[in-house]
Amino acid sequence: MPKEREVMCLPFFVPFRERPLHPMLNLSSVGVHFGQRTLFEQVDLFIGKRERIGLVGRNGAGKSTLLKIIAGLQTPSEGQVSYPNDYRIGYLPQEMDHNEDRTVLEEASSAFEELQRLEGVVERISKELGERTDYETLEYHRLIEQLTEANERLDVLGGSTMEEQVQRILQGLGFTAEDMHRMMGEFSGGWQMRVELAKLLLQNPDLLLLDEPTNHLDIESIQWLETFLQNSSSAILLISHDRAFLDNLTTRTVEITPIKLYDFKASYSKYQIWREEERERQEQAYKNQQKYIEDTEQLINKFRAKKNKAAFAQSLIKKLDKLDRIEVDAADNASIRFRFPPAARAGKVVIEAEGVSKSFDGKEVFHGVDLILARQEKVALVGKNGAGKTTFTRIILGLEQAQGDLKLGHNVDIGYYAQNQAEELDGNLTVLETLEEVAVGDVRKNLRGLLGSFLFSGEDVDKKVKVLSGGEKARLAMCKLLLHPYNFLILDEPTNHLDIKSKEVLKQALKAYDGTLMVVSHDRDFLADMTDLVYEVTPTGLQQYIGDIRHFLHEKHAASIRAYEAGNAKKVHLTKDKPKPVETAKPELSYKERKALEKEERTLRNRVSKAESLIAEREAAVEKLNEQIAQTAPEERGTITDLAYQYEQAQHAVQQAMEQWEAATLALEAFERHS
Repeated sequence: MPKEREVMCLPFFVPFRERPLHPMLNLSSVGVHFGQRTLFEQVDLFIGKRERIGLVGRNGAGKSTLLKIIAGLQTPSEGQVSYPNDYRIGYLPQEMDHNEDRTVLEEASSAFEELQRLEGVVERISKELGERTDYETLEYHRLIEQLTEANERLDVLGGSTMEEQVQRILQGLGFTAEDMHRMMGEFSGGWQMRVELAKLLLQNPDLLLLDEPTNHLDIESIQWLETFLQNSSSAILLISHDRAFLDNLTTRTVEITPIKLYDFKASYSKYQIWREEERERQEQAYKNQQKYIEDTEQLINKFRAKKNKAAFAQSLIKKLDKLDRIEVDAADNASIRFRFPPAARAGKVVIEAEGVSKSFDGKEVFHGVDLILARQEKVALVGKNGAGKTTFTRIILGLEQAQGDLKLGHNVDIGYYAQNQAEELDGNLTVLETLEEVAVGDVRKNLRGLLGSFLFSGEDVDKKVKVLSGGEKARLAMCKLLLHPYNFLILDEPTNHLDIKSKEVLKQALKAYDGTLMVVSHDRDFLADMTDLVYEVTPTGLQQYIGDIRHFLHEKHAASIRAYEAGNAKKVHLTKDKPKPVETAKPELSYKERKALEKEERTLRNRVSKAESLIAEREAAVEKLNEQIAQTAPEERGTITDLAYQYEQAQHAVQQAMEQWEAATLALEAFERHS
């Protein structure tokens, strides 16, 4: 492995060298072992220029470990990582330390320390060339080449537009103009992580390693990041449990397992289909081979004792010894399996809040919050990052003081899952000891069974918490929460470290939960069809929307969160009785104004009509590709792979057309409501 390497999880300097025309990275026979335990082995992986790769696998499979190995932060037990001399890697881990003594703008601008160094190099070489007269020497020509290279790199980094680039990326990630000059220490860990992400995006490395980059982003910022990464010149290796984010961004899926690496040129959803078909093919080939082995062994047993057939029997034995035995991958159908335990019945009203307000150091977060939450209601709490969602949940729990009146109902027993719940576990305890510490009564007899339902089985229960992955810690924290039958659950970003399968099972369990639920989440797929009400936290109080997250976005006149935040939805005041929209009288329009409105309506209707035609056209293309795939013989793997890739692109085109139609339809509906 080369000794010198640039990894930009924290920016630092390396000498500038000639950039490769086609930068690439290659892993060869990489493996990681912990004593007798093998995390993975014989991993071969090639990453080409501008590839978009989703790295998937069950929690604890070694995804984050593989990123650290590629970033040069961890040494593999075997194998090597190779890349060109000037290959630049940007790495965003799930957790890292942050510099809190700079402003947001200063910290983000530190991404251009290379640019500032290069400016110094140009100045030094230019001065030296002006003083030298040995124009024909190799040393003089070497200086000319270094100056040219440094100037070319300066052009690539865009030195003249540095501050503009910094502000554009920070604003895309949700920072306001006022935030630019605030100290990093004033922001939560999630917002600090956004600054680190901004620094990586500004540095434009050859390869971006992103470990759960959407965990601390709201929906608007996730959509902005998707678009930015789609247009980036960097190759991307991405770990994410956000199915929509993976499907929208990646064109190649790599699954890491203890036995082998699966590599398929398609997005995650397409890969899942192929993976299941591949497992079925393996099973059929395995059955055929086992039948052949059984028949051959019968012949061997039949002829090995006969002198005139002994040589024939020996040849069959050698043939079996040389046979490449087929192994069938175990179906990864393991997932969290549980139901929340039945709890004591709470009173009819679980929470009653009136005029609740909260300020920090004189800065108001929200005021005038009125809320009545009934027994067995399931609500989602949404809003921009920093709006006060977590603060409001902590006020309910009595962990924060606030102005106003907030009362819990009769016999309410609250279970709370915080964003940092997994980090609050004692790392020196084992998995089993973590539960034994809080379990009382008969439930202690069933702790191993409960842990098994959360995918901790066998020796896993004796692992120290500190060696668990982020996802394993999150599962353990959720398991710990279940030891008590709460009748009111408050979950703050419960899916951040859960894999896609586990998120779906948790969602189904919450839908079946017979208590009251309040969940804070930015995961649209997770919230869909799960809640009865959505409450938006705003500086002036709560706004209530009947239905799930999709109804909320629809009511806010938005196919995207950007439209929702910029829209002019009707204000809803929450009272103890019933939310009532504030209505204002509509002024009479002049002839000219009516004509302008009619023209706008025709334009909007034309947009809807054109979008519908585009959907039909693109769906026809998908159907045609589907027929081609069905008619292609299974052994034509190359053709199937190419068609699968085209099919994925065609489906993405349909999705884009659907989004255009939805945006046009919402705009028309908003126009009709306000005209």
